[in-house]
Formats: sequence, C-alpha cells, structure tokens
Amino acid sequence: MTLVSVLVAAGCGDGGEPASAPSGSPSPSLSPVPPERPGPGDHSLTIDVGGVRRTYLLHAPPGYTGNAPLPLVIAMHVYPGTGAGMRDLIRMDAKADQQNFLVAYPDGLNRGFNALVCCGTADDVAFLTSLSRHLVDRWRADPDRVFLTGMSNGGDMSFRGAVEASDTFAAVGVVSGGYGGPRTEATTYVPTRPVSVVTIIGTQDRYFSTFETGIATWQQRLRCTPAAAPAPAPPVKRTVARCADGSDVDVYVVPDMGHVWPGTGGGQVSVPNAPMSATDIVWDFFVAHPRKR
Repeated sequence: MTLVSVLVAAGCGDGGEPASAPSGSPSPSLSPVPPERPGPGDHSLTIDVGGVRRTYLLHAPPGYTGNAPLPLVIAMHVYPGTGAGMRDLIRMDAKADQQNFLVAYPDGLNRGFNALVCCGTADDVAFLTSLSRHLVDRWRADPDRVFLTGMSNGGDMSFRGAVEASDTFAAVGVVSGGYGGPRTEATTYVPTRPVSVVTIIGTQDRYFSTFETGIATWQQRLRCTPAAAPAPAPPVKRTVARCADGSDVDVYVVPDMGHVWPGTGGGQVSVPNAPMSATDIVWDFFVAHPRKR
C-alpha cells in the first residue's frame, strides 16, 4: 500500500513559514472573564500570560468529575491555523472520550507559535507551561502525564517545549515537523530531563530532509541508538531508540506521504486512507511514556 502524495503550500512546516510573521503584543486592557466551571464536554477558555490573554479549547471526557488526575494532551496547530482547526484535523476528542484524558487546543497569536523557525515573538514556552500548571491545578491534570503534540509549526513548537520546559512535559508527538533552526545549532540545546519523542514524517514532504537531519541530530546529542522495529504497515519504516538519559525516540517514515497528519479526514492536510493513524500512534506512545522520576 502506498499513499497519495499530499503537498501543501509553504507556510505550514519547519523552514517554510515566514520568519517575519506578525508578533503578538500585550492586550491594553483585559475585560472580565466568566468563571471557569470544570466539567465534561467542550470549553472555550482563556488564560493571562504576561499581560496577554491567550485562548484555547479544552475537551474533557464524559464522566469527568475532577476527583482523579487525568493525562493531558496539548495539541498545537499548523501556521496559519487555530486550535479549532487542530481539533477538527486530528480528531483526538473521540480518543479522549475512549481513553479518559483531557485534550487542550491552544491558539497561537496571529495564528502561529513562536517555535524554532517561525512565527512571531510571543513567549509560547511560558504560555504552554502556564497552561499546563493551570490545568493541573484547576482541572486535575496529572503532572506526570502532560504531553505536547503538534503538526508543522505546532510540531516544531513541541520540540521547543521539550527542550525549554523538560520539567513540565513527559513526551512529545511531532507530525510533519522537526528539530531545526538557529536555536538548535547549540549542542547544548537538548532537554535537561528525559522527554521521549515520537515523530511521523513523509518522504514526499518538502521538508523531509530537514526533519530527518533534525531527528538524527537529536538522537546523536542524547546518545540514542536507533534500531529497526515493527511498523503498522509494510510501506512504513520505523526505528526505535533508547537514549542515554532514559528517554525513547520512535521515528515513523511514511513513503509517498507529504506534509500531512495521516489517518484522519479533517481537511487538506489529512490523509484518511493512510496505512496508520497518527492520532492513535501518538496517544499509544504517550500512554507508555509518563514522566520519568
């Protein structure tokens, strides 16, 4: 089985987004926010980060009570994009309902995150860490099971969060995104605590070589030793590695796949007939990788 190559215009991946994307600025005045009421279902929420009101969507599974800590997945969109668009793309709410976890979809300022090569100047690491703390404190997310995932710009941001907030995130799932750009030139730009990584990249992605080089650099710096492993379907190649710090790195390379999120039917950057579901793979990896103590 092969995939139809799906390519999208520049502006959705590592190296493809304009470095001059608009930057965010503090809100001149913040109007009152309705009180948050934790409960099951869909919530449109805000959080103040350094005087800037940041917005996000939150989905809590049926039967949510807040009486027991639940895993939290924070899923970040492409550039340009929105949290709502990411929700529709990856369709993780259904997985959250089945597996009993929280999933948040943050909005980047001006439709992008200040990741490794793009976009803007917002302190999105502070946003992600503040959001995580808030959901741990207010919604009883389990601090040992807080995860980042994203596609393209959101995937790049996942790598940045893994490095700069390794005390917050247990693992990251990166689809059609990578570890590259000026920040990564320093050999010391790696997590100071173990953060495991699963990444899915396609050979027909215009940024494939960048992503491939980036994950190889990550593995080299963390002294990981990749080995071939069983894959979901014959055309997919998979390697797994245990790194010197105790983290794991799983890499899925999908022949003939472009800049997409495979296995969903949520828009132009999805591939519903893919030989694998990125949403399933990312979640299964997170289940197996709580934060190491």
